[in-house]
Amino acid sequence: MMNNKKSKKIKHVSLIVVPLLFCFIMCVGIAGVLAPQLPKLIPIVNMFMSDKQVDYSTGYENIFVPTTSSGDTVNAEDVEFPRIDKQFGELSIKGRKVSAKLFFGDGAVPLRNGVGVYAGSFIPGYGKTVLIAGHNNTYFNGLKNVKKNDIVEINTSYGNYQYEITTTKILSADDSSAYDLTKKEENLVMYTCYPFDELGLTEKRFFVYAKKISGPEIVGLYE
Repeated sequence: MMNNKKSKKIKHVSLIVVPLLFCFIMCVGIAGVLAPQLPKLIPIVNMFMSDKQVDYSTGYENIFVPTTSSGDTVNAEDVEFPRIDKQFGELSIKGRKVSAKLFFGDGAVPLRNGVGVYAGSFIPGYGKTVLIAGHNNTYFNGLKNVKKNDIVEINTSYGNYQYEITTTKILSADDSSAYDLTKKEENLVMYTCYPFDELGLTEKRFFVYAKKISGPEIVGLYE
């Protein structure tokens, strides 16, 4: 009788322990598979949990005032240089479904509300590289439609600029040759995650290169 009772207890315990052990092993296995994908999954989770996120749409200041003034130069003292997270212009490519507010900085506020100039590069009119980032599934999704010779228009409070697209490239996200911030001539580089429409960070970037064809030069910067 005692042996039968012990046998029944062991069976009851095994009915509880075995499923729990199986679930534990399965969870560990799934965690091991998903761990490398966490950087991609976190942004997706955040997107669906957006009611608990910061409302970035009200977290910025707009200093952009459209202008029709023309000229080859503009004095630096007449330019309100933007600070991080401030909208200071607009960017568009006609016929390519690209139209966005232009911010200084490429953090959460700019990329939730438009596209942003990398703070380590330069603003239009400076005579150097203008590096602009945007999300591949929102404001820079239309970059997949661009063609050589398309015109990129950037409007700011101190002048309006045009850049002609020369080429596009798909490169690794860590490719240091993708752009040159030391160039002595003004050029525009726009980039976004690749492939298009994929959520989260990807291992590749889609780059669009363009040369300046019009817009005032900011003078008096070093006087």
